[in-house]
Amino acid sequence: MCAENHPATRRPTLPTTPAEAVLPIRLTMDDSDSCSDVVDALFLGRFAAGEQPYARSHSVDRVRSGATLLPAAAKVVRSARDDDRSATLAEGDGWTLLVSRWNRGADVTVTATTDELAERVLGQAVDGAEDEPEPQPDHVTMGFWYVSPRRGPHRTTRRISAGTWEEIRPNYTAPVADAMDRLMKVTPDDIAGRLLLLHGPPGTGKTSALRTLARSWRDWCQVDCVLDPERLFNDVGYLMDIAIGEDEGTPKGRWRLLLLEDCDELIRGEAKHTAGQALSRLLNLTDGLLGQGRNVLVGVTTNEDLERLHPAVVRPGRCLARIEVGSLTRAESVAWLGHEDGVGRDGATLAELFALRRGTGPASVPARHEDKDAGLYL
Repeated sequence: MCAENHPATRRPTLPTTPAEAVLPIRLTMDDSDSCSDVVDALFLGRFAAGEQPYARSHSVDRVRSGATLLPAAAKVVRSARDDDRSATLAEGDGWTLLVSRWNRGADVTVTATTDELAERVLGQAVDGAEDEPEPQPDHVTMGFWYVSPRRGPHRTTRRISAGTWEEIRPNYTAPVADAMDRLMKVTPDDIAGRLLLLHGPPGTGKTSALRTLARSWRDWCQVDCVLDPERLFNDVGYLMDIAIGEDEGTPKGRWRLLLLEDCDELIRGEAKHTAGQALSRLLNLTDGLLGQGRNVLVGVTTNEDLERLHPAVVRPGRCLARIEVGSLTRAESVAWLGHEDGVGRDGATLAELFALRRGTGPASVPARHEDKDAGLYL
């Protein structure tokens, strides 16, 4: 570790300025701090003291291989690498730069004596650093929100594979396919309710349908998946960041669909007692004051039966679509599989059909499967 086991107070060496006398900089470290944490703290010294009062920052979701994110004139003064990220502190004439990297992404922040200098150095650091793969017609860009222990609410993006509706339509029983036909063709002019509800047993293809919906709506709607929905509606700051804040680069007027998967406890009948204010905030986002003036839709998947859902969730006018995704009939299952071996008299779920196609049998279907042909079919 980068500190002793007992707390220690250190004062970094900084030029004496009037601002420093008002706002002294002290670093308190213990054995929970990493070397990267120390680099982060040192970076703030000149900005907090007022020597470099201007700051600019930029996030790079996919850093190009070989990109250093450092201007040509940068002098590296600290570098640290932990298990999950690295931090590099560099400086130049009148500026200081911090690069925090994790996986393929990075945050770059510059402080400087002038705003123009900060902007210029940041531009040099990130110029050409973004890795932009060639667009693929069977891929769609989705956002993923989560709360990071170090950075708070954070959004990253990924390009995910998604088939066309025509390709995956046979994966659904006839009534579901008919309902999906209408949903895939929705435009902003068609929006009445703000809640999209897909419910039904596991393995019936709810997630696969949502991926294809993101592809069908990509011209007018950005789809974001919330990875920690149980926290979203219990953390007001997190909710406001997602629902109210504008994403950089998002065209004005573009809709956003927030996906919340497997939210059984949030929307079932007894949710008002078990989830506290969470259900109320969800409903407020769909048609209350929180959602007013915002082009936000909420998509929820659940394994609950419709009868067990809270009546406020399914009341008329609240749902843009409410679709129960079930098993294929025996005739549909046999047609999908090409033979009747292993198909019961009540038909089969999509997950069971993929298992039969692989020859593993329905009993061995995992909760989530990574087969590129099967996709995510929960």
